[in-house]
Amino acid sequence: MSKLCIVPTPIGNLEDITLRAIRTLKEADFILSEDTRVTKRLLKHFDIEAKVKSFHAYNEHKILEKTLNDIKSSKCVVLVSDAGTPGISDPGFLLIRECVENNIPVECLPGPVAFVPALVASGLPCDRFVFEGFLPHKKGRQTRLKNIAQEKRTSVLYESPHRLVKCLSQIEKFMGADRKVCVARELTKIHEEFTRGTAKEVREYYENKTVKGEIVIIIEGENTSS
Repeated sequence: MSKLCIVPTPIGNLEDITLRAIRTLKEADFILSEDTRVTKRLLKHFDIEAKVKSFHAYNEHKILEKTLNDIKSSKCVVLVSDAGTPGISDPGFLLIRECVENNIPVECLPGPVAFVPALVASGLPCDRFVFEGFLPHKKGRQTRLKNIAQEKRTSVLYESPHRLVKCLSQIEKFMGADRKVCVARELTKIHEEFTRGTAKEVREYYENKTVKGEIVIIIEGENTSS
């Protein structure tokens, strides 16, 4: 019987891949990849020979039906993203939903995801939190920020390096200069960095810096420190 396997891949440190993930990649009839170049480098590192097909944000609607038929005619198809767990703020959700609706078994392996270590190491409450992913670039962005400002739980955002200072400035504007935040950058890599403080302090820290890498922003819930 055919099935779709969701395989998390390392977000930086290749040692974070699991033995089960390596075995599943080796056993796959083919691998659906967000960026085939990134995936092929990973496979080469672990001496895995597998057929890789492209499945990303720019073609997922176009090839969804064909991909579904390919899965139905195969035993095991693996879905990976460039880094972390597929389906979380990256392509793959539509395919997973289609498989579920077509009674194709979906198996998701546990593994790397950026926001979990960022949240846990932030020093902010992580017993209750809300994951917001990437905020809209324009339409609806201020509305989301205003909603987050009133959120009692810790909020988790993803952000790109070139919009980090803008996002921190907006957090300061809508949530106050004293709202505690933590910026986690380059997680699991050599230059991993956690910057903790008030929105004003963290914004000032990054204002004149050249920022690279993947960014996770953790925001204190309203009134949690009072």
